[in-house]
Amino acid sequence: MNLLRNEKSPYLLQHADNPVNWMPWGEAAFRKAREEGKPIFLSVGYSTCHWCHVMAHESFENVETARLLNEHFVAVKVDREERPDVDRVYMNFVQATTSQGGWPMSVWLTPGLQPFHGGTYYPPEDRYGRPGFPTLLRRIAELWGSEREAVERQGEQMIRNLASTVSAPSDGDEPGDAELEDGYQAMLARFEARHGGFGGAPKFPRPALLHFLFRYGARKGFASPDGKSARDMALFTLDRMAAGGMRDHLGGGFHRYSVDTYWHVPHFEKMLYDQAQLATAYLAAWQITEEEKHAAVTREILDYVSEKLRSPEGGFLSAEDADSLLRHGSPEHAEGAFYVWSWKELAEVLGGDALGGDTAIFTTHYGVEPEGNAPAESDPHGEFTGQNILIERQTIAVTAAKFGLPEGDVKERLARARALLCERREKRPRPHLDDKVITAWNGLMISAFAQAARALEEPRYLDTAVAAAGFVLNRMYNPETGRLLRSWREGPGPAEGFADDYAFLIAGLLDLFEATFDARWLQQAFLLQQKMDGLFWDKRDGGYFSTTGEDPTILIRAKEDYDGAEPAAGSVAASNLLRFADLTHQPAFREGAKAVFQSAQAMIANAPIAVPQLLASLTDYLTPPLHLAIVGLRDRADTKALLAETARHYLPHRTLLQIEPGKRYPWLGETAAFYEGLPMVEGKATAYLCENLACRQPVTEVEALGALLKSR
Repeated sequence: MNLLRNEKSPYLLQHADNPVNWMPWGEAAFRKAREEGKPIFLSVGYSTCHWCHVMAHESFENVETARLLNEHFVAVKVDREERPDVDRVYMNFVQATTSQGGWPMSVWLTPGLQPFHGGTYYPPEDRYGRPGFPTLLRRIAELWGSEREAVERQGEQMIRNLASTVSAPSDGDEPGDAELEDGYQAMLARFEARHGGFGGAPKFPRPALLHFLFRYGARKGFASPDGKSARDMALFTLDRMAAGGMRDHLGGGFHRYSVDTYWHVPHFEKMLYDQAQLATAYLAAWQITEEEKHAAVTREILDYVSEKLRSPEGGFLSAEDADSLLRHGSPEHAEGAFYVWSWKELAEVLGGDALGGDTAIFTTHYGVEPEGNAPAESDPHGEFTGQNILIERQTIAVTAAKFGLPEGDVKERLARARALLCERREKRPRPHLDDKVITAWNGLMISAFAQAARALEEPRYLDTAVAAAGFVLNRMYNPETGRLLRSWREGPGPAEGFADDYAFLIAGLLDLFEATFDARWLQQAFLLQQKMDGLFWDKRDGGYFSTTGEDPTILIRAKEDYDGAEPAAGSVAASNLLRFADLTHQPAFREGAKAVFQSAQAMIANAPIAVPQLLASLTDYLTPPLHLAIVGLRDRADTKALLAETARHYLPHRTLLQIEPGKRYPWLGETAAFYEGLPMVEGKATAYLCENLACRQPVTEVEALGALLKSR
């Protein structure tokens, strides 16, 4: 056992019994490098990373490779999910020098932590004219021994170059409608009309793109040509993903991404942040279309998270692995082993002849084939030969027509078959669970559960959101300092919160406030926003740094401006500031959001498709906000009915308040005086739709409110 045995990260613990003398990121490792005059080999990954497992088995468990590492380097392991600050610095280096990125990330550093060589996965032997990992270790050790001063100068220069790039000030112009149009056109140009998504394989969900398209469509009007096009691109992509193999059709939730353009063969890990963002995207699709299929996917995701990614104390857990054991008691494992099916096993579970009855309906609908259904081009290494990845080949209507059955009957038969298969699957070895709690991802998930609780009228979802918020604020927040922790697993993690932890949790608390109208969630969000501004705000150029700048081992203080698998902190923070502005009518919040947009103006102008979440927030900034106030007694049926009706509609630019007559709301700031004076009409719960503190005729009937909201 090496020094990782004392860590709490599941990823680090996976490497605790390697023959490599791993050390965690910290002064002890840096001091050892300085004292022994050795470079640092930094390996960054996460516990559910498939290629991290591959490199570990091939190289880090190899005694000879470990000897090379131990003799010539100080080996340091980092969990990127615990320390995104470390990951971000050196990923920028790897991407700048190789034009690639990913995990595992392998970087060689000077004892002063400057990077001088890096890449991602390295094979265990030389291949195709490229050096394998042991060969590379020997070459770098020789280079360090003969040209150390030159290598150190190179590392110092690289840090200066990276710092000048990431801290370059923007021109400060305020983006406007032109930037929204450019963003829409960029997505339209990359839209893959046959299978959905944007660009070719591999295909990632990127829900931020879908959220922008929905917001853009709503702003233009879904009946307009551009508004309809934006909506349809997002809906078609969501529908194709839901039909594809990236969706777990038996257990709910989505896998990480599709390796092919068809959404068929996924990379099988399941990440919490994907579940959260996709749940809200499908919920928005349901609000827009009123089609139950979208609400059903939302429920599947949330039910999966509730059952499999939730700690007994209420916090949401990080991920499930792509790999799992082939069978209990055997060390053999494979990616997707938990999820795929042979024709023989499927027929055995469903019973009867594989060509008749429910089995035939199921295999036809989900594209199951005797020799396996993974396309050869999607499975070049033959990992899924003879196996089937469930994918809806056609609609229920088409399947029903083929078998001459009513659609309802087919739905029931497929549901029974899925239940039987799910029961059998649960007897397989389940993938590894990364059971650490990350504040940022919990914030995203709190948002999803809170929004769904209102829209789908599911009280249990609200209970889940409240429990998660309670866990984070009780375990991962210090009320004396006002600071958050990044992670928790059997106690506090190694780092305090980063900008995304604050931004995502604030958004979650704002959604929780709208789901409960409990002032404590809004007040806590205010406190966290103040702390975020104090810790991360760029006083010179505006916007938010990713880190506090207090850790001297993080050599570059940068801003994250890419809305990728997770949105950037600044993109979410801009939306939060606008929500605070609309709730309180305090101009400083809106000015803060404006400064975020100005600080990112160059990125918005030059690469709008890289910042879709920021464009979604910009859409809110440029659209006059609606205020919807429901005045009535909280526990009365008529008040609840009006609130339920509001939740059914897609109104991204509205602020919702529930006001009880005679009560004071001082925490709403300047808004309070106006809304506290709104009366109930004829003693009934009353809805007021207002713009710029000018309200339309109030309504008391659900049907009238629905018509009013649809007219928006």
